[in-house]
Amino acid sequence: MVLFAVKLKFLQLFGRLFIALIAMPVFFSCQSERLEANIPAQIDFNYHIKPILVQKCYLCHGPDPGSREAGLRLDLAEGATRILESGHAAIVPGSASRSALLDRITQTDPDLKMPPPASKIDLSEREIALLKKWIAQGATYQPHWSFMPPKPLQRRSNITLHEEIDQFIDKKIQERGIRSANRADRYTLLRRLSFVLTGLPPDPETIHHFVSSTDSSAYEQLVDSYLASPAFGEKWASHWMDVVRYAETKGHEFDYPIQGAWRFRDYLIRAFNADVPYDQLVREHLTGDLLPEPRTDAQSGQNESSIGTMFLTMTEGTHSPVDTKKDEADRIDNMIDVIGKSFQGLTVACARCHDHKFDPIPTADYYALYGILGSTRFSPIPTGNTDIKMANIAEADRLKKQIRQMLANSWRGHGHDSVPALLVNSGSMPGKDYLAKAPVKVLGDFRGQDFQGWSADGRAFGKQTTLGDPILQTGSDKVLRLSAGMASSRKYGTGKFGALRSADFTLDKKFLGVRARGKGGSIRLVMDNFQLISYPIYGGLDKQVDNEDWTNYTFDVSDWQGHQAYIEILPGRYVRHEYQQDQEAYIEAVYAIGFDESWTEPLLYDTVQEQGISPLLQNWLAEKSTAAEIALLNKKIASGELKTAFPGLTSLVLRKELIQAADADSTFIFGVADGFARESPVFNRGNHQDLQGQPVPRNFLSEILDWQEPIRTEGSGRVAMAESILDPKNPLTSRVMVNRLWHHVFGRGLVATVDNFGLQGKLPSHPELLDFLAVQFQQENWSIKKMVRAMVLTAAFQRSVEQPDSIRDPENLYLAHYPVRRLEAESIRDAMLAASGSLDTTLFGPPVPVYLTPFMQGRGRPGASGPLDGDGRRSIYLEVRRNFPDHMMIAFDRPTPFTTFGKRDVTNVPAQSLFLMNDPFVALQAELMARSLISSDEKSPADRIDEAYLRAFARPATDSEREKGLAFIREIGHSSDLDQGNGEENRELEIWKAYCHSLFNMKSFIYLM
Repeated sequence: MVLFAVKLKFLQLFGRLFIALIAMPVFFSCQSERLEANIPAQIDFNYHIKPILVQKCYLCHGPDPGSREAGLRLDLAEGATRILESGHAAIVPGSASRSALLDRITQTDPDLKMPPPASKIDLSEREIALLKKWIAQGATYQPHWSFMPPKPLQRRSNITLHEEIDQFIDKKIQERGIRSANRADRYTLLRRLSFVLTGLPPDPETIHHFVSSTDSSAYEQLVDSYLASPAFGEKWASHWMDVVRYAETKGHEFDYPIQGAWRFRDYLIRAFNADVPYDQLVREHLTGDLLPEPRTDAQSGQNESSIGTMFLTMTEGTHSPVDTKKDEADRIDNMIDVIGKSFQGLTVACARCHDHKFDPIPTADYYALYGILGSTRFSPIPTGNTDIKMANIAEADRLKKQIRQMLANSWRGHGHDSVPALLVNSGSMPGKDYLAKAPVKVLGDFRGQDFQGWSADGRAFGKQTTLGDPILQTGSDKVLRLSAGMASSRKYGTGKFGALRSADFTLDKKFLGVRARGKGGSIRLVMDNFQLISYPIYGGLDKQVDNEDWTNYTFDVSDWQGHQAYIEILPGRYVRHEYQQDQEAYIEAVYAIGFDESWTEPLLYDTVQEQGISPLLQNWLAEKSTAAEIALLNKKIASGELKTAFPGLTSLVLRKELIQAADADSTFIFGVADGFARESPVFNRGNHQDLQGQPVPRNFLSEILDWQEPIRTEGSGRVAMAESILDPKNPLTSRVMVNRLWHHVFGRGLVATVDNFGLQGKLPSHPELLDFLAVQFQQENWSIKKMVRAMVLTAAFQRSVEQPDSIRDPENLYLAHYPVRRLEAESIRDAMLAASGSLDTTLFGPPVPVYLTPFMQGRGRPGASGPLDGDGRRSIYLEVRRNFPDHMMIAFDRPTPFTTFGKRDVTNVPAQSLFLMNDPFVALQAELMARSLISSDEKSPADRIDEAYLRAFARPATDSEREKGLAFIREIGHSSDLDQGNGEENRELEIWKAYCHSLFNMKSFIYLM
């Protein structure tokens, strides 16, 4: 019996094995057929092959020569098809059997297999099949899709832009046989639109009007009203602030404030509300200080363009770095990183130490950009009405010319017809040998007519020195003399901002000296463009000028030999890293020198040849006089040869002085000014102490944008960089921006990696649509509002979140339904304030200090906490501190502002639930909402529940939700946890507070459906 059972078991096992052996060919045949069916008929290099090569091959066989193995380069056709040392080519177009690549990736011998087993990288059967078919079809290479110009498509005249967008989306849906969702109900659609466009929930009046409207254009009218709302600018400025890593402090050890940072935030809000063209915004961010016709705010007259340059100053900043050159390299690296990601969607900073591993960005391109930004200076910029200020300067210049003309007209009839030659300095002219051996190095001499190669920014110093300006006797019409040459911030009266800066020079003398006088002014030695000059290390590089007698100010720079530096002369001064300037502040300087042993005044070698009085006056009127010519005129004034009394002169001077005193600069932001061209060599492996080769000519992405020429301008080159970004031939700029807009409207970009359009970025889900939008964006004058309007008017945006066909498109790439999205941190907080009735919708202004919890400790902690509720202001107005960020914003994934974050992380962690349940801010808003609900005795509990739902979810409660709410109210009223001794009024408040608090904790409150 046992033997029979064993035989039976053997037969059963043998039978199963026999069936399996018979079925095996059928199984593999079916699997092969399924694989073949999953391979497209025509292989596209960008969509099917390049992702495989990038992820599996480029690390060892890509564009970076430093990591390339066996001389094989697979990112270029010529590299992939050339004969290698083995005598074979990796790819033989048209012949899969002769292509060594296929042999190596299908090897079973671990010593021959590619990628090597140690790399833990494998190719799937489908990837191998794609490569095989691509080679068989000719192995055609294509440029990366985003480096090719967008393909323009002819607009159809009989349909709108949003209808054309829908046609692109519907085509994809139909091609894949996906069923699309129906249109969302009006309550859902209204809440969605309100949050997407304004970041706020709709108010009850708007809800009632829209839901009850029978007008077929009601939705379109609603879209236009939200686009015109001031809240639109607040919401979309918030998106852009993530991109430009907006912060109000520098981070690191002491978290210093960035002067006037909040004005940049307000500038963005105004710009988005005014629909300033995107190309204009780009120019302002990069070159706002250099625009020939800067944009001004219609209400305040403020120069908006100059505020835009704060984009470049939003870097982190450390206190007293030991190595200032490394600090400069790190700050410029951050600027390059953010510029590359923000405007081009490229990780350019990856080329700091070596050629980019994946994208065609050589290290030389990185240092070409480094030269542009290294030639840019940081500078205070005054705020205020630019039009009035410039009009006052023009009027002062007109009066100045009138005064000179009055004097010249009188002097022409006086004085001798010819005058002898004159040397300004007494003694004979030194020879060249003496000059070569001079004990001082002259860095600047302002005793002539111009600034000797120094740059003068702002209004204070004007365009020339004071040489030849008439000096009057106080209270009379008598001219005492003509001014000697000097750089003076009193050119147009005191209180004006200006900055006089030298060119960069190498510190090769032990001491620097500046002869100056002033009141409230300062002289700074800016080394390696390092701005946070203070003790303990760099305090000696900032001299305060408070002596109105001429004084020699000396800098000991013996410890900084070999560093690059420039001298900055300012009428105000920095107080704890904030520039301040009084109404009476001024500074004047005559020269700057470098020396090793002792201070020696440089001689002014200037002569005037024998000539008549008329040429002297002609030069003086044109403000082209030499120091010798002014000395000669002063000699004639002193001798009485020239008339000195002029009736009416005092009134002209008084008018000029009154105009000059009318508009002092008192508030400042921290922006940029142009410096002198300074090209950078490559830093070997990114090491600023190991310079490699000759300086790299300034340029912008020379291999991707290969039609450019090197920048030859004397300034920084920022203008040329901005124009390269905005050039119609640039294939990236408009694509990147419309993709950002799409991401914020639909929750996912057409390219999911919104900050990376390079080879490691995702492929576009709708490439034709992306190109179409990119072209339309430029043709519509780069209008952000027009583009957003078209997107939210699409049927795709208006679909419900129901998923009728999730199996065919589980990630909803093709937008058959609207994606469920969590609200951003700011919108969650603002929605609570709106629901409680405590939201303050005031626009603009200084930030509300961060509310400090007991857990927020450490160096640099602000001295006092801000209010718990942020004064009810919208979240965009909360202070953005790098070291002490708002704890709610962090809990709900607002990024730390150190680089570009065009796409926020969306996490689901316990800290979020704990915050909603326990944070005092949430409890306060629940209490305020409850007080509002119970303020009227006429409302029944059911009415209150409906109102609560309308505030929290922009819709009335369903019957089921209303019943559950009433049950909750009854149950909580009998709860032992409720304090029974607080009186009936307080009991009712606690009951409804608990109910409102529960609504804030519902997923539907923090999610967009």
